Amino acid sequence: MAKKTLKFEEAMSALEQIVRQLESGNVPLDEALDKFKEGMELSQFCNETLTKAEETVRAMITVNAEGKEA
Repeated sequence: MAKKTLKFEEAMSALEQIVRQLESGNVPLDEALDKFKEGMELSQFCNETLTKAEETVRAMITVNAEGKEA
């Protein structure tokens, strides 16, 4: 899955699916390790995306609070 073209909502959905599969306990160990790795990568992507969005909102609030146009 190419993270560069992945949208946040798609990444979250894929992550939720991986969590459900792993929680089922019906995944062979090798596959579970691969899914865990993919899940960690998706989690990091989602976290970075949320952090960037938060920084953008904070910057807009700061600009707006200073009386400038956002």
